[in-house]
Amino acid sequence: MRHTELTMGRSFALAFDDGDNFVDELIGFCAEMDIRQAIIPMFLGGFRRVGLVGTDKPLEDPEKPLWEETVLHTVEAVGAATLAWSPETDSLAPHIHVAVGRKDLSASGSVSHLKWAEVQFIQELFLQEVASPELLRPECGPYGVPTLSFAPTAPVTPT
Repeated sequence: MRHTELTMGRSFALAFDDGDNFVDELIGFCAEMDIRQAIIPMFLGGFRRVGLVGTDKPLEDPEKPLWEETVLHTVEAVGAATLAWSPETDSLAPHIHVAVGRKDLSASGSVSHLKWAEVQFIQELFLQEVASPELLRPECGPYGVPTLSFAPTAPVTPT
């Protein structure tokens, strides 16, 4: 396990509108506000369509990351995320997970990594910028999974 103390920056409330591309709007907002790292403790609302990491086939190797996508329609969602900087792509690398319930199947649920989503009616999101240390998401390990890491910080000298 790795750990670091965070110094928090600005706080924002975002309200996404019907038809918005959730991930693109989030990344665009972060670019506009010059946010390179943040936590999203919670978001909630509806998605018309959502792409989640998943498959309906048996896993060939349960230890290997799955990159396949499954698409669900008309879901209610609650989720959380971390936003960090990818040194490989020199861009924001969101790591977003959601729990969704399908409206057409008695709210039967799925939980997974969110790849993309189209907002239905509204999504409400709270974002807390991390001022320091620098949060990075380099590709690590045998499968090159983007993994949260912390840039080294200078030790604080007591006064």
